[in-house]
Parts: sequence; C-alpha cells; structure tokens
Amino acid sequence: MSDHVNGGPAFADFPSSFKGAVVRPGDEGYAEARKIPNARHDHLHPAIIVRCTDADDVVTAVKYANEQNIAIALRGGGHGIDGFAMPDGAFVVDLSLMKGIAVDPDTGVARVEAGCLLGEMDAATQEHGLVVPSGTVSETGVGGLILGGGLGYNTRRHGMTVDNLIAVDVVTADGRKLRASAEENADLFWGLRGAGHNLAIATSFEVQAHPIGPEVTSGLIIYPIDAAVPILSQIDDFMASTRREMTVYPVVLPAPPLPGLPEQLVGVPIFVLIVVYTGPLDTAEEEVAKVAALGQPMANMVRPSTWMEANSILDVLAPPGRRQHSRGGYLGGITAEIAQIVVDHVSNAPAPTGPGPSCAVAFPAMGGAADDFDEDATAFSRVGAKWLWEVLGQWDPPESDAEYDGWVDGVMDALKPHSLRNGYVNLSTDQGPDWLEGLYGSAEKWNRILELKAEWDPENRLRHNKNVKVAKATATA
Repeated sequence: MSDHVNGGPAFADFPSSFKGAVVRPGDEGYAEARKIPNARHDHLHPAIIVRCTDADDVVTAVKYANEQNIAIALRGGGHGIDGFAMPDGAFVVDLSLMKGIAVDPDTGVARVEAGCLLGEMDAATQEHGLVVPSGTVSETGVGGLILGGGLGYNTRRHGMTVDNLIAVDVVTADGRKLRASAEENADLFWGLRGAGHNLAIATSFEVQAHPIGPEVTSGLIIYPIDAAVPILSQIDDFMASTRREMTVYPVVLPAPPLPGLPEQLVGVPIFVLIVVYTGPLDTAEEEVAKVAALGQPMANMVRPSTWMEANSILDVLAPPGRRQHSRGGYLGGITAEIAQIVVDHVSNAPAPTGPGPSCAVAFPAMGGAADDFDEDATAFSRVGAKWLWEVLGQWDPPESDAEYDGWVDGVMDALKPHSLRNGYVNLSTDQGPDWLEGLYGSAEKWNRILELKAEWDPENRLRHNKNVKVAKATATA
C-alpha cells in the first residue's frame, strides 16, 4: 500500500466525524506518532495513523477499514519487539491517547484505558496503596501486556495480569462495542486472556488491584559471573521454600553502567539477582539475607524503596530508541547445564555499540500463585512453567544487525531443547505458526482459539501481530 491513492493522500476519504488526530507521511506530528521503542523499525512508514480519543473513534476507524477491506494495525504502547504497531504502508489505529484511569479504593478495581503505560497505571493505583499484578518495564503499554498474559514481580503472589482481569471493553472487528467478562461474552473473554490481540480491539480493562506498597524492599544483588552456575543450580529449591511475597529475577549480562557499580566492572560479564520483596517490612532484612547467602555478593544494593522505584528497576535494561531483538521460552526448572549455556553465551556476547546495555539473558520467575489458576480457564498457558527465559540484544548501528541477531538466535538454539513447548507470547519475536500454536499448551486450546478467530475476526482484519490464521482471510494489507 502506498502513501498515496489515485494521486491523492492515502485514505483521503477517512471520515471527518473522527474526533482524534489523523496523520499521514509529511503531516505535522507524523514522525512523532510513528515512533516506537525498537529503533530497528524506524524505516517503516504507515500510510495513515488515526489517533483515537475514545471507543467511538475506534468504531469509526474499524467501520472504515471494513468498508475499504483493509487490515488494521494497532498501536498501544508500541513496545512489541516485532514492530507490528507501525507496519510499512499500513492503516494504524493508535490507542495511545486513551489514558483514562479510575480506581475504586474500596474494591481495588481499576478501570484502565488501552493507551495507558504500566508506569501510569502504577502511579494511579499507588495513590490508594494498590498494585495491579503486571509487568516490569514502566513504559510498557498495558493493553498488549494484559492481552498476552502479564508477568511481573507479583506473579508469585497474585498470579498473572490475566488472572486478575475482571472485564474488557472491546470494539469487535465488525465495529461493535461490547463487554467481555465471565458473565458477558464469556467465550470471547476466555480468548482475550492470552490471545486477545487476534480477536478484538480492547479499549479498556477492569483489573483487580491488591494492597501493596508504597513501601517495599527492592534492588540488585551483584555477583561475579562465576557464581551464576552454583546459584542458579539451587534457585529452584530456594524459590520453592521462600515466601510468595519474594521475587528473585536472575539476569546474566555484561555489566551496564548502574548506580553504585564500580566503573571497572562496566562491560564485564556479571550475574545479578533483582530482588523485589513486598511482604511485611519488619521481615525484609531476614528474607533478603537468605537471598544474598546463595553466594558471595560483590555488592548488595537491596534497600527499602517505593513500589514505583521497584517496578522501574528494569527500565535501564530496555531503553527506547535502540535496535532490539529478543527470543524467549518457558523452563520447568533451571539446571546447571542451562545456567552454563547462558554464562558461555553472555561471556561471548558482541561488544557494546553504545553506553547502554547490550546483551542480557533474564529469568523472570513464575510459579507460586500463578500455579493456583486452572490452565484451561484462559487461553494463556502456564502449565509446567516455573521460569521464563528471555534473551535480549540491543545495539545502535544497522551494520551490527547480523552480529546481534546471530547472538540472540544462538542463545535460543541452545536453550530450545531445554524449553517447554508452551510459552509466553509477549516476550519473543515471532517464530512462526508451529511455535505460536505450541504457546497455548494443548491442541484443544488451540482449536478453541481458531474457532474464536473465525467467529470474531473472520476477515483477519487484526493481522499485524503474532497472527492466528484461519482459512477465510480476505482483508488486504
């Protein structure tokens, strides 16, 4: 699709009743509107970006797409690693201006619009001493995070975000507004919790928040790289015995510049435990000491903090504006062999191309409360998973693409034989239809997702994503 149609601007007949901004290549605001965190996609230029102000604007955009028989790309936070939010030549429905948040302090229910970022949701709920179990990078869009599962520092205490989702307001692919919950459109609600990016356009979410903070305990415990295998070899037993309020998030990486880290360690492979403890403050020192005792730390920077500080620790590892590539999978446990694979690859990572972090392999913790929920209750799958592994490469010059791609994919190839077939859709670039089918855990669940796709998006309007394909799909790109 070109930027112009029949010699005029692309989609020149887009309805004037649309209340938000409409931008095309060359328009003021277009360059800013098309920018997403992964700079690898900076060369992509959508034909038009329609910036919605409310659900009625989304309806207008969807009905227009149906009239034109075109596919719809969705932009929330734009954090998705594949760049599906801004495809070249595409019709983009931008939800990022829809930032309403309302919190009921009595029930803990938060209503969050689809354009909100995780840090914005945290700020609103923390005004009432509440937290929605969600992700770990404050600039992540809540929409994609929730629809894909939602994994973070409170997963072990309160489950995934989809486990705390009460209802979703959506605009369907044929332009209707409706609500999905356990009581209304329950089958759609099942699918939205894990595969929702394929089924409808979520415009707002009702989620259950829980009393946490503002005071918590968090920070980094830094060990030499040689400690990684011994510590990771015992981490499963430790997590099985520790309180659910304790989350330990291991990371192996060449050290980036971190507050309090000696300058001579920058660039040297290290092993880090990110520690977030949301239990009683008077027990924090004892619980953190148990973590530190897993090895001999070079530095222990865990301290009293606010929840907002704790849930932005990882921001330094995922700054926007750099080129990025990632892969990931589930693990049933971390063995010495898995740990050694990671240490070997990080020790041979490409040289940094800038001052920020370059390469990392992280192990977000699952288990705990995440295991309390029925595997078949949602499209999202977590059966057997105690850890997620994610490998991330970040660099600046395009000429380094092949080197970093090779490194990231090399880690994936080495860890794939140790990984479960099911997985977490948000934390990897697309690995193809067989991989996508496997993510959902069983043939029965996958077939149910296919049936929902055929019912709710038979023309595959919502195709700029890790796409569930069904036989009937006539929308053009």
